[in-house]
Amino acid sequence: QVQLVESGGGLVQAGGSLILSCAASGRAFSSYAMGWFRQAPGKERESIAAISRSGGGTYYADSGKGRFTISRDNAKNTVYLQMNSPKPEDTAVYYCAASPRQRLVLSAYEYNYWGKGTQVTVSS
Repeated sequence: QVQLVESGGGLVQAGGSLILSCAASGRAFSSYAMGWFRQAPGKERESIAAISRSGGGTYYADSGKGRFTISRDNAKNTVYLQMNSPKPEDTAVYYCAASPRQRLVLSAYEYNYWGKGTQVTVSS
């Protein structure tokens, strides 16, 4: 089992930058594929980015492609989401998630563990 704690959220101006972190504890972090999701009020949770166990493979949803970067440091048991040029429509609660699958995991249904989320608010 793994426990996940997100941090780094807050208020940011459109066009700025923000780095979200997700610290993991428990079983070996490198055994998990990781992902970032977000959920805005009244909307369904959506996948933003995913990264493989080694970090060699990444995926980005169209909403974040070219602006967001997912990375991980297995030595620090942490996955990151660098958000560049955020837009007001990026305002949401951001969650990290862990999956024991070996490949990139895109579907929320394949993630076994979730953090409690961190609020990101982008002002115009």
